[in-house]
Amino acid sequence: MHRFALHNETICQASEAVLMPGQVGLLSGWGVFSTICVKEGVLFAWERHWARMQRDATLMHVPFPTDPEFVHSLLLRLVDANAAWTSTLRVAIVRNLGGMWQGHGITRNYDLIAFTADNKEWGSNVRLGVVPQARHSACVFAGTKILAWATNLVWVEEAHNKGYDEVVLLNERDEVSECTSANIFIAEGNKAWTPPLHSGCLPGVTRDVLLSEVHVSGIEIGERDLRLEDLARADEVFITSTTRGLLPVKEIEGIQVHQKGEVRKALAQAFTSYVSAYVSGKKRPAPVTTP
Repeated sequence: MHRFALHNETICQASEAVLMPGQVGLLSGWGVFSTICVKEGVLFAWERHWARMQRDATLMHVPFPTDPEFVHSLLLRLVDANAAWTSTLRVAIVRNLGGMWQGHGITRNYDLIAFTADNKEWGSNVRLGVVPQARHSACVFAGTKILAWATNLVWVEEAHNKGYDEVVLLNERDEVSECTSANIFIAEGNKAWTPPLHSGCLPGVTRDVLLSEVHVSGIEIGERDLRLEDLARADEVFITSTTRGLLPVKEIEGIQVHQKGEVRKALAQAFTSYVSAYVSGKKRPAPVTTP
């Protein structure tokens, strides 16, 4: 994490004690968040991140800011304060009021918290474990990105202990849903498929861009129910996320995954071009580096 953080409308030291246990969302995970790629000082796909957070906040009864442009300006102040013009940004909206553990003297309905960090080096591919019964697709909260993230962290930690990088999460029907912090795709010939939202997966921003904005001649991309056997016999398997882009999968629970196509590479190039065009269209004036 970088030196400065954003707390509501104030840029403060990230080590500064500005939060209280009586903010009910802090100790119960009652809030929503998103992770955003910062490129050349631009928050990539900000509109999509905002829309998803707003939808999840409504579902989770989390009070939410009403002015996306104002919040956007606050996040840019944080980016400039940390000189984090190429970085990863995490923004969270935490519910403050409600329940028996609400603290005294808290008047704000929510807190806005954000911080930045250097981009992580993910390597050239990933090895995936498998976790059954990890997503309940029929749950009304399936696919929400909420602060209660501990189960995902445990699964990743256990995966690392077994020599894997991430895990494939299966739903109650043994269908592939997603990874803990990435969506998953397969390629068959000139077609790429990803699990539909009714699998219980989160509607990732990179996933959404690939489905709705990226077009490569001769390649079809869409949604389809997938099982582990589909991953095992696919020409390619890859995961997508804000921080990873399109990263090939090398192995799934001891099974070597085929890497005999060019679909992922072509889609990755098209996605990179889309990101560059987005950033070029959002160019900012020279940043101010004081908080």
